Amino acid sequence: MYQYVSTQLTKLYQMAASITFCTYQRQMNFINQAWHRARCTVIIAAFVMLLGASGEGYAAQSSVEPRREQVLNGLNVLMLYRPGEASVMLKLRIHSGAAFDLTGKEGMMNLLADALFPDQATREYVKEELGGRLEVVTDYDAINVTLSGRASEFERLLELLRNGVTGASVGNEAYEKLREARLKAAKEEEVTPAMVADRVGAARLFGTYPYGRSISGVPQSLKRINRADLLLARERFLNPNNATLAIIGGVDHRRSLRALRQLLGIWRRSEVIVPATFRQPEAPDSRTLIVNLPNVETTELRLAVRGLRRSDSDSVATTVLAFAARDRWQKALDPSNYLALSVRHKAHALSGIFQMRASVPNTSSAAQTLEAAKKVLQDFAATPLSTDELERAKREAMTAYTVDANQPGALASEWLDAETYKVPPPEVTRTITNITPADLHRVAVKFFRDASVVSVAVGNETQLRTDLARTGALEVMSAGASIEIKVPTVPARRP
Repeated sequence: MYQYVSTQLTKLYQMAASITFCTYQRQMNFINQAWHRARCTVIIAAFVMLLGASGEGYAAQSSVEPRREQVLNGLNVLMLYRPGEASVMLKLRIHSGAAFDLTGKEGMMNLLADALFPDQATREYVKEELGGRLEVVTDYDAINVTLSGRASEFERLLELLRNGVTGASVGNEAYEKLREARLKAAKEEEVTPAMVADRVGAARLFGTYPYGRSISGVPQSLKRINRADLLLARERFLNPNNATLAIIGGVDHRRSLRALRQLLGIWRRSEVIVPATFRQPEAPDSRTLIVNLPNVETTELRLAVRGLRRSDSDSVATTVLAFAARDRWQKALDPSNYLALSVRHKAHALSGIFQMRASVPNTSSAAQTLEAAKKVLQDFAATPLSTDELERAKREAMTAYTVDANQPGALASEWLDAETYKVPPPEVTRTITNITPADLHRVAVKFFRDASVVSVAVGNETQLRTDLARTGALEVMSAGASIEIKVPTVPARRP
């Protein structure tokens, strides 16, 4: 009996020891796995911080999601806290740009942007005392204010922003100074043949539609803008519920929200947001427009069709298509027939422009260059690209995107674009990689088949009339009329 009990106790002891050892092994395995995971997490975090130190471009490519907040006055805020970073960037976007300029008063919204920070001393203060920069840029769709500096001066930067957006109702004397400065800059601006070609081409394509007008304005339009126009624009557009603020850098979320409520909470919201609705432009004139600049050494050529809006799902494919069009255009021409060639697609909120641009010597190559450009568009709509053409265009598009993504403020711009155009940030690299010849052919058909094509030639009228006679009907505009850019009202002289 004793021996039996002893044997059973021994078995129980061995079983308990085995269970204890297995439990110990599982615990040790768990500890080892946890340590391994923690070590990997630290390594990955260090790697990401190292990449982040090289610029915001990597963050933009990886589509970092912001923390979203909203101030009581309707201001949307997108935040990213970067612990240990000594600087901070604030980027405010007013979601109304030069497209809202009053008819005949091009440059009004740009002048409103000037009124946000009318004193040059403010920019110098931000640079010298706060260690950053202040920049205000207006485009067709928005006014963008960028403020950066040391993270320790965050509240001061936000206070400057508050003073700008709430104190833009400038007095008569300040307004006159702003307008005179704009007028002086417009008069002194060197109006190059390339600039004339771009302006005339856009006006020819869109007519009186907003995208056919100058963003910065011309002397004639700036003279028509009065202070009442500026006050009206400020009341209609410069409001917190028509804006989004991105904050990126070494300021934590609690500190950001506290300062936002204290400093920007007093910014008065608007009861009504003015929608971007405009009468659609009529079909453009198909005649080749010659702008007479008799004393220039080169001829500027433009060929354009209306493009896609920014929110269109094919916007990335259109960028690839532009590179492919440039390559085909170059191959169709002798290198001695042109000085420079480029193709681009610029998308806006409501539409876009697909533009082919060339600088050619003052010889008989203008007609050949324009005809080659038209044939490229026709061929794209008829047949898909080859695999080699597509891969080359995709590589160039990827390179261009990488350069843009590594610019300062690229991540903030990506977030703000998503707010402005009401679409999530595209995974550009994946989209470019997955584009097929069939995708580009579909886009080309949408663009170029039955499209109204605008063609413009800026240079010596005598030479151009002779050279372009075989391309079809022509229209001639004087150089003075081209600076005002009023294509629909300029009397035409038929050759």
